[in-house]
Amino acid sequence: MSASSQSNDLRNRILFTLFVLAVYRLGTFVPLPGIDPEQLQVMMEGNQKGLLGMFNVFAGGAVSRMAIFALGIMPYISSSIIVQLLTGVSEYFKNLKAQGEIGRQKITQITRYGTVLLATIQGYGLAVGLESSADLVINPGIFFKISTVTTIVAGTIFLMWLGEQITQRGIGNGISLIIFSGIVAEIPRALVTTFELGRTGAISTLMIIFIFLLLVATIMFIVFMERALRKILINYPKRQMGNKMYGGDSSHLPLKINSAGVIPAIFASALLLLPVTFSNFNVSQNETFLNISSYFSQGQPLYMLLYASGIIFFTFFYTSITFNPTETAENLRKYGGFIPGIRPGESTAIYIDTILTRLTTIGALYLALVCLMPEFLIANYPIPFYLGGASVLIVVVVAIDTVTQIQTRMMSSQYEQLIKKTKFGK
Repeated sequence: MSASSQSNDLRNRILFTLFVLAVYRLGTFVPLPGIDPEQLQVMMEGNQKGLLGMFNVFAGGAVSRMAIFALGIMPYISSSIIVQLLTGVSEYFKNLKAQGEIGRQKITQITRYGTVLLATIQGYGLAVGLESSADLVINPGIFFKISTVTTIVAGTIFLMWLGEQITQRGIGNGISLIIFSGIVAEIPRALVTTFELGRTGAISTLMIIFIFLLLVATIMFIVFMERALRKILINYPKRQMGNKMYGGDSSHLPLKINSAGVIPAIFASALLLLPVTFSNFNVSQNETFLNISSYFSQGQPLYMLLYASGIIFFTFFYTSITFNPTETAENLRKYGGFIPGIRPGESTAIYIDTILTRLTTIGALYLALVCLMPEFLIANYPIPFYLGGASVLIVVVVAIDTVTQIQTRMMSSQYEQLIKKTKFGK
């Protein structure tokens, strides 16, 4: 492949990704049929904080407009959580994972079926909740329920498909990029709202300055932690093959502090959103149920505890399924690599696992700190939810990963051209 064709391929991938994200953004403005827009605006005006606000951010504002993408990509993420948890406890799913590409395709298919099931359940709950709100639905009844569930499920499946298309034909990270674009699209409104609160005196000018300084410091901290590596020295012994001597080199095994990336924050948020989605849409007016859901509001100890616990759990869980110290140690042994002072095989696996556990502990605490620290401000001051820790984390991490993927493709193209020139010169 020539340099120009490589460049065209990268350009086409970027343009395709932008086109798909534009289609997604368009869908967040297409309303569900049978909804009174004026009544919807009244209902949403005073209900934009807490978990409903988080749901609205992750859905790119589709919830506040009650659009066809109102559930966003969350059913798919919830289904992925369930399937990935099953791969750690179920022999059937463990066997599927061990089958390579064929097993991965089966797991993907099961995840899709789970997405349809969850979207159907949540879509029906959403339809019932909308009908329970006075004058919100123009013609309530079975036809409205069927049309709403069908539209919501179709929108979720289409969104899932868009994410897969970005991963395959775009620049990767399809699901993360969809969430990223939804959050970024809502940031201008958050800034306008914040400055308006400062103008009206709801927030002091000093507080606004402090918020933006904290935001900049948080972004810098996230970039530093995401780029941080622990390099383990690997030596390769010299080997003689015929009249030539090979080996004797050294390299490094890089281990990131946060190997799980932004996945733990998304998964923990999805789990918090799942059980209380219906109560936020007024599905239940039961006093006990509403009292329980109130404990999940921002600033509440239970909310903070569950959020932090979910982030820490998924950091360790996701790291464990993406990096296997035993397999890494075995690969090093096969190629003759060893860590100075550590016996090859089991001792190397234990050594790598010990370092990885320490790094993951730091990474989990870092994610929990970034996601929870702004929540205290949001709970005590009328700050738009878009400036929450999870939102900032997702935007920064996905941006870093996307830029890295683009740079990797460009470097791969340049490397191929260099090899061809070298061969041509010979």
